[in-house]
Amino acid sequence: MGKTTGFLEFKRELPEDREPQERIRDWNEFHLHMPEEQLRTQGARCMDCGIPFCHTGLLISGMASGCPINNLIPEFNDLVYRGLWKQALERLLRTNNFPEFTGRVCPAPCEGACTLGYNNPPVTIKNIEVSIVERGWQEGWIAPNPPRVRTGKKVAVVGSGPAGLAAAAQLNKAGHSVTVFERNDLPGGLLMFGIPNMKLDKREVVLRRIKLMEAEGISFVCGANIGSDSFPADKLRQEFDAVVLATGATQPRDLPIEGRALNGIHFAVDFLTANTKAVLNPGRDTISAKDKDVIIIGGGDTGTDCVGTALRHGARSVAQLEILPQPPAARAVDNPWPQWPKVASMDYGQQEAAALQGQDPRQFSVLTKRFLGDAAGVREVQVADLAWTRSAEGRLQHEEIAGSERRLPADLVLLALGFVGPERKGPIAELGLKLDHRGNVVADGQRMTSVPGVFAAGDVQDHIYRQAVTSAGTGCMAALDAERYLDSLGLAG
Repeated sequence: MGKTTGFLEFKRELPEDREPQERIRDWNEFHLHMPEEQLRTQGARCMDCGIPFCHTGLLISGMASGCPINNLIPEFNDLVYRGLWKQALERLLRTNNFPEFTGRVCPAPCEGACTLGYNNPPVTIKNIEVSIVERGWQEGWIAPNPPRVRTGKKVAVVGSGPAGLAAAAQLNKAGHSVTVFERNDLPGGLLMFGIPNMKLDKREVVLRRIKLMEAEGISFVCGANIGSDSFPADKLRQEFDAVVLATGATQPRDLPIEGRALNGIHFAVDFLTANTKAVLNPGRDTISAKDKDVIIIGGGDTGTDCVGTALRHGARSVAQLEILPQPPAARAVDNPWPQWPKVASMDYGQQEAAALQGQDPRQFSVLTKRFLGDAAGVREVQVADLAWTRSAEGRLQHEEIAGSERRLPADLVLLALGFVGPERKGPIAELGLKLDHRGNVVADGQRMTSVPGVFAAGDVQDHIYRQAVTSAGTGCMAALDAERYLDSLGLAG
């Protein structure tokens, strides 16, 4: 795979990004494209390692290792190196319904498990992936391909995020008639409203794929709040042969401390959703960070997206608080390859904030103690520093550092603390689905829920291992199980 000595000859290179001072003035994607010859050189670095951990899709120590949807990574790397782009696209589409999404927003556990990454910078798998699929769109190789024969079976997919779209695509390929129901005014779910436009363009990327799916025969019904009076869930069971529930884990984690009820404190998902709607429809109301001191609580990808969004609004200042300690510069002894590398890095939002404010906006090992304000809303956040140690059993533990308490100015606070599971109202409640102790929908080995003919896909079934790419993969698997169920109905008939 690749050039035999390529990993020794060529260094890892990524495409340049637009300059932070320039890109914060708009909502356009900030990654630039890499010339073909350079991409082929990067493909040459794939080292024919014998056992390619990059596509294993394992879960090690609770973290992803390798591609969760088992992309044939060494194969498409080799084909890119050889300039065989159409064949590379064919390999990529064998496992991945939407490489244009994963190639932009997936955190790339494949690169964390790359064998070359054991002692060198890993192969640029993610950039090669998105370059392959974009070449496919440009060349017209990606075109509507509706099934030649319809089975006569109808399937309802509830939720149009990664899992719902993947399930719909797979079931449609099998010849079933698929209708996707989405409660928002546009399809896409997390892809449309949970990820900012500068990371994943809505019109040029997300809606491009939706239009292709429509051309292949999939129907989308937006503004459909399943489980409400206007869209009862039981009606779906009556009108469709199977139902795939892909509503995600959309219940955000709260921070119930003193002052939480003050105005100006919002969940990150509400902030990002309102912003995307305003970007798509200028003039629409949004939660604005303009001329405000913004505090973002949470150090993950969602927190980073809030940083980038607040800067584009014209925030006066942005600070991002993380309760955990700062990761080390290199892998720790207890974080060996091929585990996901827990190492220090700066994502696009932090890079932009550093360019504007002169420093990384993140503050690590910080405990948020209370919100302070007045009748108009929040004005300050009281925090304290933490000292982290390990117990005799090796568990991380912390204690507050005496005298470290301080107040940070805040006109807008965004809670980016992750999600605790699916919403228990709506179709879950109306169908009476069985839940586990975490609040996830219980499904059997065929991903069928406690209600016959109703399947669970993506984060609604397991929100602990959350990634867009993982949701898409479980959507495909749920589609396969739903297809088997539909086949059994035909046999029974």
